[in-house]
Amino acid sequence: MNVDELVRDALRDQADGQPPAAPGFADRVLAVRRRRRSRRIASVAAAAAAVIAVAVAVPVLDSGKQDVRPSGGVEQTSVIAHPDQSLPRNLIAAGRVALAAYYTTRTVEQSADRAVSERTYWLLNPGTKKYAEDDRWSYVAVAPGMRTAAVLERNLPVPRIGLLDLASGQVKRWIPVDRPVAGVEFSTDGRKLIATTYGKNPDRRVKIEGSQGWDAPFTESDRTGFHVIDVASGSSSWAGVEVGGGAHNPDAFLNSRQDFSFTRDGRLAWSGMPTEPGEKFYDFTGREVSAPALERYRDWSVDAGVSPDGQLIAGQFAGRKWKTSSFVLDARTGKQREVRGQQLLAWADGHSLVAWDIGRDGNEFHQRLVLVTIGGEKTIPLSDFRSPKDNTKGRWEPVFAER
Repeated sequence: MNVDELVRDALRDQADGQPPAAPGFADRVLAVRRRRRSRRIASVAAAAAAVIAVAVAVPVLDSGKQDVRPSGGVEQTSVIAHPDQSLPRNLIAAGRVALAAYYTTRTVEQSADRAVSERTYWLLNPGTKKYAEDDRWSYVAVAPGMRTAAVLERNLPVPRIGLLDLASGQVKRWIPVDRPVAGVEFSTDGRKLIATTYGKNPDRRVKIEGSQGWDAPFTESDRTGFHVIDVASGSSSWAGVEVGGGAHNPDAFLNSRQDFSFTRDGRLAWSGMPTEPGEKFYDFTGREVSAPALERYRDWSVDAGVSPDGQLIAGQFAGRKWKTSSFVLDARTGKQREVRGQQLLAWADGHSLVAWDIGRDGNEFHQRLVLVTIGGEKTIPLSDFRSPKDNTKGRWEPVFAER
């Protein structure tokens, strides 16, 4: 089987003829996304094992039409795909983004009633274009350009942030913080870090009555605020943020891990929450402010967020036109369009996204990375399927960064 045949066969996996969804499918998918559960899948593409990389191009759509623009001069989305790999071994990329790292989780028991969910990362080496396991870190965020990562050591929360050179695997500099952190993210331009501060490890797990396993301490959060850090100088400021909904919603709560991020323009901090209003925005002093005009429709449970040009917002599961699909919203009006993909993860460009999607078996937890295009009928497989089983090595979670 040659490369062209492999791609055609892989595309057929997402075409017509899939069995109908089981009752309650959409509700279960949304619940999974809200809980940020970690599951994984068994590989089904043994015949494709000989493929090294697939380079394809996806036509970009005219924003006012449902159909692909015809013929010459069409803007293309370049793709580096490995539909035979899970766990990924070689670079996976689409348009402006790449899979810069990924991680698996396992539950480590610490006592009869306490445990911690621990991550193991595989990081992309920018020189070899391969992923390599690095078990030193509890949390990793990759900067735009994929040369540097911000890393946190084990035993969260920690008093310093490392700047890791991804080519050498060496920490080039440590940034100390006066309040311990357990999550960190780069701004879109890579010049700033936002580090979420916690009083206890947000990845701790407890025994909950009626549950057979370990669970996050639901409705219990020890989040205290966030640092905004200048990467070049290491200087920082800290803002304390009250947990909960305040006077407007006294019954509001946070998940045990509810990290802060920057808005796309880097001017504000924001965080999601499982109850109304869903998202809150803050200036860098910790004062709550109104949502920016182009981010008022964003949903914290959808990783892709705002499109590169700020015109669109990735939305929740739809499942109307196709068995698995998601909404994309106009950032100004909230008007919805439907696009292929069970869960939208990152924007490849202004018209295409990387997403999780399922295979022909219909298992909602049996997923692979795909490229979807607004107005398109097909998906381009980027990886092999991950396992549907929680806390296993095959159930990996992606970390994307701009190339």
